[in-house]
Amino acid sequence: MELTFLAIKPDGVQRGLVGKIIQRFETKGFTLVGLKFMDVSKKLAESHYDIHRERPFFASLVEFITSGPVVAMVWKGDGVVASARKMIGATNPLISEPGTIRGDFGVSIGRNIIHGSDAIETAQREISLWFKDEELVDWQPQISTWLYE
Repeated sequence: MELTFLAIKPDGVQRGLVGKIIQRFETKGFTLVGLKFMDVSKKLAESHYDIHRERPFFASLVEFITSGPVVAMVWKGDGVVASARKMIGATNPLISEPGTIRGDFGVSIGRNIIHGSDAIETAQREISLWFKDEELVDWQPQISTWLYE
C-alpha cells in the first residue's frame, strides 16, 4: 500500500472545510494513518517548498502556508498518490474540474485549499518532513476486506 501526504492549507482551515475534505478521502476508501493540526514554521515551509526556491513565488508560498494553522495528513491505500491528485484537481481552481476539491471549493490559484504529493518519491520526502515515524499509525480498518481483493 502506498502512502501520500496531504495538507489542508490555512484557507481550507479558515473556511471550515476540514471535515468535508477528510470525508472525501474516507469515502473513497483510503485509510488515515497520520493527522496533525499545527502552525507551520518558516523552516518547515521553506523545506517543504524547496523545489520552488528559485522561483519568484517562493516567498509567497512560504508566507501563505505559515499564515495560519494547517491540517497535515498521511493517507494509505492502493494508488493513493495518483488518486488523491485526481480528487484534489488542478492547481488553479478556475480550471479544476467540478467534483474535485479545488473545483468545488477553490477560488484562486493562491488560495487553492489543499496540497497533495505529486509522486511516490515526493510523498516519502514530504511525510518525513512533516511526521516522525512514531506519529504514524499502521492499522487496518475492518472495511478493508470490502475494498480490496
